[in-house]
Amino acid sequence: MAKGRGKYKLNPETLLYETERVPLLTRLSWILGFLASSLAMAFVWFWLITSVFGIEPPKTTILKKRNAAWTSRIEQMGRRLDETEAILEGLRMRDDEIYRNIFGMSEIAPEVRNAGFGGTNRYAYLDVISDNSKLKKTALRLDLLTKKTFVQSKSFDDVAALSRRAGDMASCIPLIPPVLPDPSKYRLTSPFGYRSDPISGQTKFHSGIDFAMDQGNPIYATGDGVIKEVKYELGGYGNSVLVDHGFGYETRYAHMHIIYVGEGMKVKRGECLGESGKTGKVTGPHLHYEVFYRGDHVNPMNYVDMEMSAEEYRTMVDKVASESKNVLNRPFNRKR
Repeated sequence: MAKGRGKYKLNPETLLYETERVPLLTRLSWILGFLASSLAMAFVWFWLITSVFGIEPPKTTILKKRNAAWTSRIEQMGRRLDETEAILEGLRMRDDEIYRNIFGMSEIAPEVRNAGFGGTNRYAYLDVISDNSKLKKTALRLDLLTKKTFVQSKSFDDVAALSRRAGDMASCIPLIPPVLPDPSKYRLTSPFGYRSDPISGQTKFHSGIDFAMDQGNPIYATGDGVIKEVKYELGGYGNSVLVDHGFGYETRYAHMHIIYVGEGMKVKRGECLGESGKTGKVTGPHLHYEVFYRGDHVNPMNYVDMEMSAEEYRTMVDKVASESKNVLNRPFNRKR
């Protein structure tokens, strides 16, 4: 019978039960053996439960449920991001192709719309996650859409600010002829497009339209604007004026004899810019007239109202001249 750290054993000589001491190492070996066998049994049972019977531990089950719940939320967020991205793309198309186009504003460059956030690593906390992780991809998409939304909002602010000047736009678009629409004063010689160059004889692109007329006929601004450039050249355009009308429009008046305006000067539609001539590369006196829209040459005949009556034109010109601050534009200083 065991008791304490030893056990009782009958002594055959004294016929008494005496305590027999068990060595410490023996006791330790028993304890270690018991623990080892217990662990082995636990491992066997764990293996049987998980691998043979397919029963997961409670903690694993809880973690899997939590993971499934978060995965479902991330997938739902991904679907909402898809919808938001589609809506934002629709806004971008309307912005670039309609709103900004109407007011002559350039499209926002793709690298600006799709730019990420610079500076420090905003996603350092996700470095432990694989790049293919749904969580990391969703975080990146959310930030990118936030940036796109900001850019789009700023663009709409710019369009709204410009739309408040929509009334000014009507007077800025180059819609009237650059010369008095009196057929007895001019004739249209070279249209917009490819033609045989009158000097070289080669087929070249003609970037404007030509009004053949005597030297000294008044040349008028076809829309409100600011004189962007005045040039005096021996060849090329000769004496020329470039007017920036805003809203993406510019016009050029070339081969002039005399120029009445200077760079930076504001002009009104119908205000006299100078007189026709034959400076630069020409075969005779005429006005070469160009229209630009957003930096590209466009056909001036799509804008010029050649049906405008000479009387209506003269009335407009005289009214503008009487209001002009440019002394050279006053009626008694100009040829009619």
